[in-house]
Amino acid sequence: MAVRIVRLGSPRGANEGIRIGTVRRPPRGVPKTEFASQNWYDVWFPNLAPSVETMKLGQQASTPAEWAAFIKKYRAEMNTPEASHALALLAALSRQSDFSVGCYCEDEAHCHRSVLRELLAEKGALLAEAPDG
Repeated sequence: MAVRIVRLGSPRGANEGIRIGTVRRPPRGVPKTEFASQNWYDVWFPNLAPSVETMKLGQQASTPAEWAAFIKKYRAEMNTPEASHALALLAALSRQSDFSVGCYCEDEAHCHRSVLRELLAEKGALLAEAPDG
């Protein structure tokens, strides 16, 4: 049992379980009925996505200082009671079932999912190793 951090749209791994999209917007040009069959996500959960303003900050970050500013702002958003409770819930579920959370970004190191991985670990989540993608 564990949570995997994945790139949405990538092929599903063995025992990945339900795929949760922690993104602000659904994939463009894809009918809702095909989100799961095209490996985007089974459930959309934008509650753990950066706000639009913060997302733009991360996308535009080109220096370590700018990326650090993004991380600080995203962590502050995830420290709100609603987001904190959602993270705690996912951490608890990771000890009982397999599921995955993810985003579209190609490079996890420059994506909010790298921070989400840390936040879930800090809440005690069991994290599974997933192929990079």
